Amino acid sequence: MSDRIVKAAGLVLLCVLPLYVDAFWLQVGLFAMAAAIGAVGLNVLSGTAGQLSLGHAFFLAVGAYGYVWLAGEPGPGLPPSVAMVLAVVLAGVAGGLFSPVAARVRGVYLGVATLALVFIGHHVMLSAEPVTGGFNGRSVPPMEIGGFTFAATDPELVVLGVPFGAEERLWYLGIALLALTWFTARGILRGRPGRALTALRDSETAAAVMGVSLARHRSSAFVLSSMYAGLAGVLLALAFRRIVPDYFGLALSIDYLAMIVIGGLGSVAGATAGAVFVTALPLLMARYADQLPLVAAPGAPGHAVGPTEASRYLYGVAIILILLFAPDGLHGLARRARQRLRRGSSRAPSPAAAEPSASSGPAARPKEHIS
Repeated sequence: MSDRIVKAAGLVLLCVLPLYVDAFWLQVGLFAMAAAIGAVGLNVLSGTAGQLSLGHAFFLAVGAYGYVWLAGEPGPGLPPSVAMVLAVVLAGVAGGLFSPVAARVRGVYLGVATLALVFIGHHVMLSAEPVTGGFNGRSVPPMEIGGFTFAATDPELVVLGVPFGAEERLWYLGIALLALTWFTARGILRGRPGRALTALRDSETAAAVMGVSLARHRSSAFVLSSMYAGLAGVLLALAFRRIVPDYFGLALSIDYLAMIVIGGLGSVAGATAGAVFVTALPLLMARYADQLPLVAAPGAPGHAVGPTEASRYLYGVAIILILLFAPDGLHGLARRARQRLRRGSSRAPSPAAAEPSASSGPAARPKEHIS
């Protein structure tokens, strides 16, 4: 019951944050939510199914550019909500087209194969200017659901005296999409598909003996991961409001690997925690660069390290520490901390049991400690 109370309190806190924090913190939260959705997808593929992928950025790009093209001009000009769904489906189709490779190849060979997707995708994004806008990218059409626009438009929306602009409105869309990701991913991983993927990761021979179709489950995990990445790409595009090809490069795929390793492989909550850490750290360091030692503000002259480079150094240190001392990541650390607290509370004697009654006599008195 206590876990449910904590989760409910956390959800209430997320819902009231736009009433108290400024646009910068909401932007950080939106980027973290988008990253968490993509990290959950990669964790299904790499953490649960045990398949290494370095091409996650490609499927984020498919979702982002798919939404922009489907909802924008030039393009079909579909309703944004329909364009979002079709963009996720498009990312799943892209994953399905690559799934025969994922079904046959595994380990580092699959990682190298997916790495090719990043370079191919970057070339396509630069070349297909009618769809992607080329090097300069494209502006992102605002999301609209049922006549409500998730952008700062007239008439102005005011809630409890707080003007709700684009960030405030997108905040609740991000919460809804992240909750949908959590609900579906946890249901899949706790059900028969999740157990089959775990068996596939632990031992392919044992999984085959138990009747698990290796090729089908590998392909399914890749398609599912691609669809989560496509949804993350849509939310990321809405938060950025303009997308460019250079963002969806190899560095983004490496960031997603860092998220799931730091957060904890095979855990939805761990993927979310790792996404928040990896996403928020460079933004916070850029904002407070003038107050941090050895860190220079973006574009400032000198030999100090920029916030992006400094955050990547910290990622590296965090990954090394996690691999050495906590292989199950932040989620494992939190789980062990909760277990220690529960054991400590269960072992603590109640006041009535700790104080002997006056009528209990000498036999009921505790033994004195002899040093």
